[in-house]
Amino acid sequence: MRTLYHYPLHPGCRAVRIAFAEKKLKLNTVLIDPWSPEPDFTALSAEAMPPVMTDLTATGPVTLAGTIAICEYADEGSSRNPLLPGERQDRAEIRRLCAWFEGRFDFDAGGLILSEKLGATRLGGTPEMATLKEGRAALAEHLDYMAWLLERRDGLAGPNFTLADIIAFSHLSCLDYLGEVPWRERKSVAEWYARIKSRPSVRPLLADRVPGLRPPAHYGNLDF
Repeated sequence: MRTLYHYPLHPGCRAVRIAFAEKKLKLNTVLIDPWSPEPDFTALSAEAMPPVMTDLTATGPVTLAGTIAICEYADEGSSRNPLLPGERQDRAEIRRLCAWFEGRFDFDAGGLILSEKLGATRLGGTPEMATLKEGRAALAEHLDYMAWLLERRDGLAGPNFTLADIIAFSHLSCLDYLGEVPWRERKSVAEWYARIKSRPSVRPLLADRVPGLRPPAHYGNLDF
């Protein structure tokens, strides 16, 4: 019995859900409020932040925290659809890109925009425009790098669909929900995003909704 404690507009939580769906592994979900978590959730891990997953194994219960740790746990749970395929140098490149999105991209761009807009919605205020401007400028630079990669590869890390694609898509899909991705200016990135959005593992996420925030019309459209 696996249970994921998640928030629908959290990139890491989305990545975990996609990873388990790709591996055809059952995953129960429990919705949590990152701004006001219940004591039962905060007692699960020192981080007290999603994603957190519990699993009842043959040797006893385990608790995992962190996007990459949980996604790799899923990958090792089944040989189907490997998320870290290839030789060790290929896996190193996948992990490099995962770290880039979870670290630099989130710090420079995604995290700034998400926290500003979600925080304003929750508190009933107005996003700080200077912060949004900074995040959007950084996002443009990161999208340029993604476009450079995708003009040379079929996927971010190579020809296979990998954990790097899952992590990257999860971050961009949260920003896409907020209408923050300038798709028309990055054709190769938009085409890559549309291919992943059409995967069966991703479609359930497109139905996620956050009270007070309505996604743009194209968000749930599989043709884009």
